[in-house]
Formats: sequence, C-alpha cells, structure tokens
Amino acid sequence: MPKIKSHRGAAKRFKTTGSGKVRRQKAYHSHLLTKKDPKRKRQLRKQTDVYSGQVQYVKRLLSGSGK
Repeated sequence: MPKIKSHRGAAKRFKTTGSGKVRRQKAYHSHLLTKKDPKRKRQLRKQTDVYSGQVQYVKRLLSGSGK
C-alpha cells in the first residue's frame, strides 16, 4: 500500500501547533487594502485558531486519512 497523501490545499492553508491547535490566516487581506484602515489591516495580519467545530475535519485532511 502506498502512503496516503495529505490534502494539499489544506496543507497550504492550515498549520498545527506543538500543542495540537490548528491555526489559519484571516481573510480579506489580499487586495482592496487602500480603503481599509491601518488598525484593521494590522489585525488581519495575525493568525487565529480554527473554529472548534471544524478542527477535527481539518486535522483529518492534514493527516491524510481522507475526507
């Protein structure tokens, strides 16, 4: 049996921490930035935790055990 591949789209978007939490980047920071005030852009730079209801699903995608 070959190794099971992780979901490449998910692997690029999510990172797991040492304690097992799943982190993600915030949305709305890729374009149309001139109309957003500096405070909002600064807050969008930070990473945040994945919603608790989605953590199990995302971990399964990252581990490579399928959908």
